[in-house]
Formats: sequence, C-alpha cells, structure tokens
Amino acid sequence: MSATEWSGGSLRLRAVGAGGSAVLSSLFATCSFRVSGEAVYQRLWAAGQPVVFVLWHGRLLSGTYQQRGNGLVALISQHRDGEYISQVVERWGFDTVRGSSTRGGASALRGLARAVRQGRSVVITPDGPQGPRERMKPGALLVAQMCGAPVIPVATGASRAWWVENRWDRFQIPKPFSRVRVAYGEPLHIPRGTDEAGLQLLAREVEARLGDLMAAVDAGS
Repeated sequence: MSATEWSGGSLRLRAVGAGGSAVLSSLFATCSFRVSGEAVYQRLWAAGQPVVFVLWHGRLLSGTYQQRGNGLVALISQHRDGEYISQVVERWGFDTVRGSSTRGGASALRGLARAVRQGRSVVITPDGPQGPRERMKPGALLVAQMCGAPVIPVATGASRAWWVENRWDRFQIPKPFSRVRVAYGEPLHIPRGTDEAGLQLLAREVEARLGDLMAAVDAGS
C-alpha cells in the first residue's frame, strides 16, 4: 500500500470514528442510566487502587460510554472492527492498547500491566475479539495477578435495543430513549501464586459473577 493510500485510509477511518462517536453520543444522551455497585470501584479509586474491569464484548458499548472521561485504558483488538471501536472510545476519553489473544497478545498484556502500575484502571472484554461468546480468556486475570489489581465484573443491559445477530458476540446497541442499566460486581483478587489450574477456576468464577449481573440487568432488577 502506498503512503497516499495509507493516508487516505487513515483519514476515512478517523472520519468514520468521529461520525460514529457523535451519533452514539447523541443516542446515549436520550437514554436514562441506572447504575448499581459504583461504590465498589470508587472506594478503591479513592484509596489509589486501580482495577481491572471485565465485561462481555457484546455489551461493551453502554459500559464504555458510562465510564467516558474517567481516563481508563481499554484493550481493543487489532482486527478490523477494533479499528472503529478504538476511534469511538478514544473520543470518549479512553486510551487504548491494541492486541488480543489472536494477535499482539503478549505486547498488549505488557501495555495493560504498565498502565495499571502507573495507577490507571483498565477495561478488558475477555471473550473478544472472536469468541466464544461469554467465555473468559485468561488475559484479564493475568494482568490482575501481575499487578495486584482486583478484577471487577461489569454487565450492561437496555430496556430496548438493537441486536447485531450476524455477529459472534450478538452486539447490543440501546435504542433511543431506552433505560440503560449498568451493574458492577464485587472485586475478585487474584493471588500472585495462582497456577494455571487455579486461574481456570477463577475464570469460571468470573463468568458466573458476570452471568448473575447479566441476568439482573436484563431483568431490570
């Protein structure tokens, strides 16, 4: 690809990102948000403790919007849809680390760990970038273990939404004027000496906690 083609592609990408961010921000401005469990991470932040937020890829939109402007660092894949997501969340005040379990994973984990050690909280969708849907990969737990940061599960739901059914993650986009629910769970600490088998058990525990939160936000409770 020539420099001109690359520059043109980057300009188009930025334009799409700017437009997408504006449209989504306008959409969310019509929605009402009900947030539960905020005190959990706010208490940790007040003590100077960064956290590792985990939420499923299909529900990331409402969660990242609700945390806009808080200086978080998000893990975004290097796949094509990750380019667009990155453009949107960066306009919501996030910094991004690019990589995933299938591409750039080691460098992404180092980048996330570096951010946490600098006092930044991070956001990870542990079933991304290509699934299986709502099955946790170990990256988030490894970052938490390396840095001594607690894992906080997050779930989002909406009273009315569009669902992108032809995607692996069944991506949710709240409809205008819907009621958006965001729920934060209790922190889970990963002991530094936990082995691979122990991490697998903890991954199942996080999945269970996310499942409970998802059931609550989807039921409107």
